Amino acid sequence: MLFDVTRDGLAGIFGKARLMVLPGGAFPPSTADTEGARLLQTVGVPGGTVLLREPDEESGWLSLVRDLVDVEDFEDAPEGAGEWPVIGWLLNAHLALDPGSGQVYAFDPDEETARELHSDVSSLVQVALRFQRLLDEFTFGGDDADEEAGFERLEREVGRIRQETGRVDPLPFQDDETVWSVVGDEIAAGQRFRGDSPGARWLYG
Repeated sequence: MLFDVTRDGLAGIFGKARLMVLPGGAFPPSTADTEGARLLQTVGVPGGTVLLREPDEESGWLSLVRDLVDVEDFEDAPEGAGEWPVIGWLLNAHLALDPGSGQVYAFDPDEETARELHSDVSSLVQVALRFQRLLDEFTFGGDDADEEAGFERLEREVGRIRQETGRVDPLPFQDDETVWSVVGDEIAAGQRFRGDSPGARWLYG
């Protein structure tokens, strides 16, 4: 794993109730024994920014890429991508796990693009952890005069996440068009704060 992510570590930050995991048996046999699948079934992802996909009620398995999009329309989709399990949803993209490389790809059905988003699942968990923690804990200034300074601090925090992630895994923020880059821009603009967070209470009253 690129990042040291553990269930105890995530539970210590968010509480067990906010951790999403995929059930045992959710992955097809070709993927079930991969490191990424095991991580999603044992460690999980903090709920909020990333949503994990529910397995099919009848089969108990995750949907495959070919079940959700016409892979032939995605010129940059790797060979065999149609057979990859879709593990979640981020912004407007399906997140799929390549069982061969362990990478996570983002399939955008609107743009018909398939892009490498993470070098492994631990990177997905790490970025979700850091952004979700920022959304949960960030506080602005106490009065209107501090608004500009507050947004400058927020932008710096988002930039720090981009830089520190990029030193280990350059894929999530490799350019301004990745879904994580867009999410980061939204957070820096004061969006995505939950109503019960300090940032949301200050922004929205």
